[in-house]
Amino acid sequence: MKKSALQKAAAAPTSVPRTIGRLALGSVLVFAGVSHLSFARKDFTAQVPKSLPFDEDVVVLASGIAEISLGAALVTHRRRRVPVGWIAAAFFTAIFPGNISQLINHRDAFGLDTDRRRAVRLVFQPVLVAVSLWTTGAWRDRRALR
Repeated sequence: MKKSALQKAAAAPTSVPRTIGRLALGSVLVFAGVSHLSFARKDFTAQVPKSLPFDEDVVVLASGIAEISLGAALVTHRRRRVPVGWIAAAFFTAIFPGNISQLINHRDAFGLDTDRRRAVRLVFQPVLVAVSLWTTGAWRDRRALR
């Protein structure tokens, strides 16, 4: 039986550092998602742009559920790691405006109580996108999704 390009990409070996990174990223996402739904809910509300036409709490809850789902997928779906990597990268890109909103609206949360700290945090969002793509091999195996 002939394998599809996606099946070949899923079967392609991944390095131990990539696997460890994928599992770590997935675990961090699950933890962050749980914190959205519980103890850090108020802090996450500070990141919701005022321009969104949705209730801030609903956005925080929905993004928490999305993070738990993505994290669990990163940890458990090794065979679907390439599309999950792209979805995680898209998620980190989609929530970037929340980090910008926190900076331009001078909203304190997570110990980010100065504009400098909030600005430095912006640098890490592209890092999360890159980590999503690297740890899952999504960038390396991107041709498999065509």
